[in-house]
Amino acid sequence: MEGRLFVCATPIGNLEDVTLRLLRTLAEVDAVAAEDTRRTRKLLTHYGIHAHLVSYHEANEAARTPELVERLRRGQRIALVTDAGMPSVSDPGWHLVRACIEEGIAVEVVPGPSAVLAALVVSGLPPARFAFEGFLSRKPGERRRRLEAIAQDDRTLVFFEAPGRVAAALEAMLDIFGPRRAAVARELTKVHEEVLRATLPELIAELQGDEVKGEVVIVVEGLPSAGGSLTAAVAMARELHDSGQPKGAAAREAASAHGVLRRDVYEALLEEA
Repeated sequence: MEGRLFVCATPIGNLEDVTLRLLRTLAEVDAVAAEDTRRTRKLLTHYGIHAHLVSYHEANEAARTPELVERLRRGQRIALVTDAGMPSVSDPGWHLVRACIEEGIAVEVVPGPSAVLAALVVSGLPPARFAFEGFLSRKPGERRRRLEAIAQDDRTLVFFEAPGRVAAALEAMLDIFGPRRAAVARELTKVHEEVLRATLPELIAELQGDEVKGEVVIVVEGLPSAGGSLTAAVAMARELHDSGQPKGAAAREAASAHGVLRRDVYEALLEEA
């Protein structure tokens, strides 16, 4: 029998979010490579599936990939799963998929739940064109540079974020993007699912002092269509500053109104000083 890797999306919270194809695949394969065997065991037990589990996570991915490829070469059929959602998307799996492709081993996707698409749709922001950015760096400098690099993208932007870093991420987005519309979605499909929709300043104020828990997805509108005139934005910022606003706040508001980078407006104000 020809070996085959099945890349399987699993529930992101609610265990009822499975397909018949997923259950059949997990029941029929020779082994299930799982990010956390304990979590995967709960899913299998819930549906009465008995499968051989092997661990496959970030810490052992490099060593375990050749082992799994060898088993696939021998004709085994292996399902790859992570704790939630689709393997390889901000989760382990890409290295194994690439290795299989390079070795000519068949790779089959078993689609299913996606936190990216669920958050995008429920955010209420334009879903036709979007960019998934995964997790931002926990280092402020790297995070800022990445946000600056995508600040002029007019597509809706989707980010994963750790609960303890949500406030810092929103603050950085406000500083770079200005007061755009956004949504914070947490615990999607679970009992305590919550979606907050507002502008970035309003979200920061609403979450201030709260301990954010659970898996979080942040969705932010892309660069609003506007004149895009830096000259007009600088003129507006100058007026706002002359009326009493700090330069940073004036630059942020003017940049958002004219569809330009806050950094460029702020630097122009500094040069005038």
